[in-house]
Order: sequence, then structure tokens, then C-alpha cells
Amino acid sequence: MDTQPPRVMKEDSKTKEEAGAAVDAELAKAIMARCFHPSTMGPEAWEGYVFSDLEIRIKESTDLYGAVLWPSAMVLCHFLETNRNKHNLTDKNVIELGAGTGLVSIVSSLLGAKVTSTDLPDVLGNLHYNVMRNTRGRCKYIPLVTELIWGPEVGQRFPHATHCFDYILAADVVYSHPYLEELMDTFDYLCQENTQILWAMRFRLDPENSFVDCFRQRFHMEELYDLPSLSIKLYRAWRKDKRTKDQRQAAA
Repeated sequence: MDTQPPRVMKEDSKTKEEAGAAVDAELAKAIMARCFHPSTMGPEAWEGYVFSDLEIRIKESTDLYGAVLWPSAMVLCHFLETNRNKHNLTDKNVIELGAGTGLVSIVSSLLGAKVTSTDLPDVLGNLHYNVMRNTRGRCKYIPLVTELIWGPEVGQRFPHATHCFDYILAADVVYSHPYLEELMDTFDYLCQENTQILWAMRFRLDPENSFVDCFRQRFHMEELYDLPSLSIKLYRAWRKDKRTKDQRQAAA
């Protein structure tokens, strides 16, 4: 049996690493190129993005952590727009968790989804402003912007008897905050048998790795993007277990 010399194997490994780095750099460049800044400063500060051939203007609030747009949102939006043949959001029921400034909700609406955009009460004003400003007159469905506190409340806000989502979208919702268990329970409750989760996250500290390990225990996961230059990964996930009829009724 032919075997490659160690030197050849090392060269092959180096070539693959270089190819992977080139793909990463090219994709990251394409994603970040979607952002632009106004040529002149007006009375209101905003950042611009281009998705679905439309200009999107996002107002940030630097005094609120959740009201700042993070690169993970751009990664998820880029994936949604460039993979419409496989993940067609037209007429799909979509919920975004931790919507922040609303970019993912806006792009999903522009792609034809029925969007429910959620976040905490102190972020809701800026979120509502951005979503309505950028979707009014542009979308098939008017997106719903609503408060959602992760954990036990989710069952009251979105009972299974009346709410079933095709997609759960999330960008940068996992970081060193004290509500990771509640977030996990929210994913678990909202993700029904035919629901898909598309989740972009930036790896910073150990809590992110621990959350992914726990997440894998409940959900099947597929890595869609790995962007080391941005420290971001994008996952698709779906639940492992199939709920029985009695379990579905109890959850509702």
C-alpha cells in the first residue's frame, strides 16, 4: 500500500489550510462589504447595509448592548440572501430571538417571510423604529415587533396551539450573560418537529463553547460557515427528539 512521506502530508495539510484561509477571507470580505457609511453626517447617526438590492439604514444606540449591530447579524443575513434556493423564506413563519437593531428581521421580511421580531423591553423602541423604517412598503408581510423575555414566559406568549415557526433565527445571542439556561429553554420550546434554527455566534469566552456543548445534547447541528477571521460560526439545527402528541398538548 502506498503511503505519503511525512513531508508530503505536511505540505498537503498546509495547502488545505491556506485554501481554507483564502475562502474565509473572501467570504468575510464579501459580507463586510455590504456595510457602508453615510457620505455626510446628518442629524441622525446611522449605518447602511445592502441586502436584496435595497439600502437598509440602521440606527444604533451605543448606550444599550443589545442595540448595537454585531457582525454575526451580517453573516446570517448574507447566508439567507445567498441561499434562497435551499432556505426559501417566502411565506414562512419566522421568529428572531434577540433581534437587537433588527437587521436580520428586516432582511427576512424583504425575503418574503412572516417575521416576529423579539427582544427585551429596553431595546424594543429602537428595534421597532429600524424594522418599520426599512420594511414599510417594501414587504409582503408587515413584521411584528414584540417583547420576549427568555424562559417560562415564552409558552404564554407563543402557545403551540396557535404558533408554529418554520425558522428560528438568532445572531450573537450567546455571550457571557446570566440567562443562557433560559435561552436554551426558549430554543427548546419554540423548535417544533419541522422547525429549523439558523444561528450565528461569535466565539469570545468559555460560555460560548459550553453552550454549544449543551445545545448539541438537544439538537442536531450542521456547521454552515466557519469564519476564523471574524471568530464567527453559523449553524443550522433541528431537534433530536420527536415529541409525542401528549407532550405537544402538555407544552401548549
